[in-house]
Amino acid sequence: MDVDGEPPLILDLGTGLRALGDHLNVELQESGLPLRANALLTHLHFDHVLGLPFFAPMRDPGAILDVYGPSQAGSTLKDTFEAIVQPPFFPIHFADFRGETCFHDLDDSGIGIGAIKVTARSVPHIGHTLGYRIEANGSSLVYIPDHQAPLDRWTVTQGVLELCDGADMVIHDAQYTEEEYAALSDWGHSTPTYALHVAKEAGARQLTLFHHDPSHTDREIDKMLSHSSRLASECSVVEVTAAAEGTTVELGAA
Repeated sequence: MDVDGEPPLILDLGTGLRALGDHLNVELQESGLPLRANALLTHLHFDHVLGLPFFAPMRDPGAILDVYGPSQAGSTLKDTFEAIVQPPFFPIHFADFRGETCFHDLDDSGIGIGAIKVTARSVPHIGHTLGYRIEANGSSLVYIPDHQAPLDRWTVTQGVLELCDGADMVIHDAQYTEEEYAALSDWGHSTPTYALHVAKEAGARQLTLFHHDPSHTDREIDKMLSHSSRLASECSVVEVTAAAEGTTVELGAA
């Protein structure tokens, strides 16, 4: 995520971080400056953290990455990552990277990262999980990639409503079809219909369906999007899209 005048703000640290590192390295090498960036981590499941050891800019001396993420019972984010990135799970220890990663443990709170206002709230999922509302230059983006939909697919926790309230865009978990959810209702995820319900209840302007199931084809995702778009035409959500690799969205543009 880019905000004018601020270092890059990265959302989670999954395998896409490797490609982002290659992209950032082009500009970094041209400037001759090491990386300075911030990251918001929602939770510590593998699909949200595995990219960090492969983030090329952190191989350079002087690189600094500040990671803000959910506090851990009986430990810290720093200690947890050091336990993951070490032999036999990885060939070197976390401390062997030339760049510096600084960890900041969060609970429900509001913080400032430069000119960016960040609000963190706990989200129903498996393990301590945070969702984020990011506000800058008069625009607001909400990031809730993993959200355990309730069995009634109707109740929305107060914290989630606070995050999404009137947001310009909500990026929300929509992993399962209704049929899949019926069989996997305790696996920690949502359906497009529930994501749309959350956006509607909070008065959000746009909804982006996210956290696609790896087994779903593009055709299946298009079908889920088409159904959600038809439902959205009946409520206050202006637009529904499905996240796709390489997509760029500019908020606040005329």
